Amino acid sequence: MSPSTLILSIIGGVLPALFWLWFWLREDRLHPEPRSLILLSFLWGMLVVLFALPVEQWVWDLTSNMTYVIIGWAIIEECLKLVACYFGALRDRENDEPIDSLTYLITTSLGFAALENTLFLFGVLKTGGMVDGLDLGVLRFVGATLLHVVSSGMLGFFLALGFYKRGSIKKIDAGLGLIVAIVLHALFNSFILKSEGNSLFTFTVFAFLWLAVILLLIAFEKIKRLRA
Repeated sequence: MSPSTLILSIIGGVLPALFWLWFWLREDRLHPEPRSLILLSFLWGMLVVLFALPVEQWVWDLTSNMTYVIIGWAIIEECLKLVACYFGALRDRENDEPIDSLTYLITTSLGFAALENTLFLFGVLKTGGMVDGLDLGVLRFVGATLLHVVSSGMLGFFLALGFYKRGSIKKIDAGLGLIVAIVLHALFNSFILKSEGNSLFTFTVFAFLWLAVILLLIAFEKIKRLRA
């Protein structure tokens, strides 16, 4: 294993995630979260990748139906990111206002994306070289990383909506948010697979993803005004 390949993979995987983390933390700059919880959420997001990979490999070996694989992987990743965020921040007493759910889940998703991207880049750089690695890095910077942000962010939005609610209503909001996150994740992956060889279709898919980012920014503003 070449040290330069490892270093380039880490840089290409982690730095873009840190850029997006900086961007999204600016949305909550009036009430910044404790740095310790931001770091924990990010690290927990990275950690659960190590659990996701073998389970996803098991799903891949279990069925040859690509639709089942896509849905299975989306369920695994969104559930694990939620678990990671729970242990990283959601159970902490500093999770004391609705927007915290959005911030922590997006942070966790970026930790997940950072290690996932690093591993993908490492594999491509080993076999395809610098050019292929650069192409993949750009694609995951504007695509897969934002997908994790949008899907987890939507879950965070639903958790925020249920923040001041009690009992079953709060659980229903959380359940709906998880379903929305899984559906978004599965649909994006499905469309990306269908767009192979069709640059116009790929552009359309990414345009819708960026539209989802804009909607998530609007959701941030809505949650900021949420009161008990």
